[in-house]
Amino acid sequence: MTHDDITQTVLRHKFDSIADEMEATLIRSAYSSIVKEAQDASAAIFDAEGRTIAQAMAIPAHLGMMVPAVDRILEKFPTEGMEPNDVYLMNDPYDGGTHIPDITVLKPIFSEDEVIALGATMAHHQEMGGLTPGSLPPSATEIYQEGLRLPPLQYHDRGKVNETIVSLIEKNVRTPYTTLGDLRAQVSSVSIAERRIEAVTEEYGNETFRAVVDQIINHSEKLTRSKIAEIPDGAYTFHDYIDDDGVDIHKPIRIEATVTIDGTDMHVDFTGTGEQARGPVNAVPSATLSGVYYVVRAVTDPTIPNNAGCFAPVEVKMPKGTVINPEPPAAVNARSLTVKRIVDVLFGALAESIPEKVTAAGNGQLLSHRFSGMQDGEQWIYGEVGAGGSGARPTKDGIDCIDTDITNCMNTPVEATEMTAPIRIRRYDLWQDSGGPGQYRGGLGYRKQFEILVDDVTFTHRRDRHDFQPWGLLGGRPAPTCKTLIQRADGATEQLPSQATVHLDTGDVVDIFTTGGGGYGPSIERPIGAVKRDLDGERISETAAETEYCVVIEDGEIDYKATQRRRERLRKDRSPGEKLFDRGNVPVSD
Repeated sequence: MTHDDITQTVLRHKFDSIADEMEATLIRSAYSSIVKEAQDASAAIFDAEGRTIAQAMAIPAHLGMMVPAVDRILEKFPTEGMEPNDVYLMNDPYDGGTHIPDITVLKPIFSEDEVIALGATMAHHQEMGGLTPGSLPPSATEIYQEGLRLPPLQYHDRGKVNETIVSLIEKNVRTPYTTLGDLRAQVSSVSIAERRIEAVTEEYGNETFRAVVDQIINHSEKLTRSKIAEIPDGAYTFHDYIDDDGVDIHKPIRIEATVTIDGTDMHVDFTGTGEQARGPVNAVPSATLSGVYYVVRAVTDPTIPNNAGCFAPVEVKMPKGTVINPEPPAAVNARSLTVKRIVDVLFGALAESIPEKVTAAGNGQLLSHRFSGMQDGEQWIYGEVGAGGSGARPTKDGIDCIDTDITNCMNTPVEATEMTAPIRIRRYDLWQDSGGPGQYRGGLGYRKQFEILVDDVTFTHRRDRHDFQPWGLLGGRPAPTCKTLIQRADGATEQLPSQATVHLDTGDVVDIFTTGGGGYGPSIERPIGAVKRDLDGERISETAAETEYCVVIEDGEIDYKATQRRRERLRKDRSPGEKLFDRGNVPVSD
């Protein structure tokens, strides 16, 4: 049975609005800064078979991550045995999850005494136990060190809370008030889905609901295939590196992928990727798939309805025992670093065939850090994610200080930090010259200083791109590497690698520099007026204007005629054709 386009369109947008309302409910009800401020959470609606119907405009990474989690819950608890007001949860990375802080909560939605749909949320919990406060230990070598693992479990039985699960969480996390508060926020979110979907089925009936769901999924597959068909057939290969695994410092890990386009099908093969790591940068399949699915959405058409149909044309080969498909009990808490690099690698591969649809590399270094200590006899934990610049686009500059591609979290306001923890933000501004030069400049990263106001603070620091620069595209230049400094109260300065855990005391300052994105196109083709705006806005220095953009500056002012003459001479001397990628100084033999 099929339904008219109007009914299909109305319900498709209705499902999208329900998912967005679920997301808003979760954010507004949450307790932790990582959810209510950074918004590291997502909400979605699935059908009774576990196919995605709609997902909130939130964290793109959760495109792939929630699907295996929902599938695994349905395997353990088939819909035939579910009852109204049941709620289920899980977080085990080797049983459908992604990493331990991400808990999936699922609620069946009934109509006419049968499960017609499922409401699901995934939220990053600020504390789930493990080696370090905040549950992101950069030195973990096995998953048992990373926190409390929860297989698929029934959390509510016909509305009654399973107090055994509550007690288990209370005894295994450092801040149970916050963790259980965020878990209740997730339950509130899936309850919104229940009420809204019930209203839809009351108006349209179960038969129409199922038929329309099939139609919108099939429609998304058809549209996605049509866009894949526009990419020239062929096999395209690219590679990049993660700095290290947090244990073997400065030992790079290779991420390689070959993207093969065959008509309306896309095949992604990660053969050539490095073996699974000792440290926690390993990405289980749900995480790896999320990076692939994001790129598919980015290079096809963002207006295509976001559901299971978008990913039907995609086949992914993930060799076992590699960093993108590890064998247990490998540690996995830092898997987002690997997924960020997966995105860079897939964009790099596709740049060979469709450079007009990809950007230069973004900052690629999802900064995630945790400060923790004791105050007035109680444990406090403050968590934050940090952003850098996005890669320059084929026709525009990159965006400053934005959490790019798969993560899409928000910058945390200074006020929220200082209200939550004994920390003072001494500065928070754009990092000059952190965007890769180009005809279109990469977006800038930032510099942020955290002054510690109490003694005995543990700082857990997890990021990337300290050793490998975000690459430029088609003549664009790479952005600089990130850096992290500790300025001690006694005047000493320490430089940290991309992943570390350190002790801080009163007066110590953590000085964070997040890089920007790579540039796109030759920098000497950047309009002189755009260079002047960047100079006036202090986004670039006079040195960069002269050396990277070939601008002539006399007495603090641009000499337009001299600049044009200089650029003309350089254009004549330039070799025909631009290098596709500029990786900068690569600290390995490539």
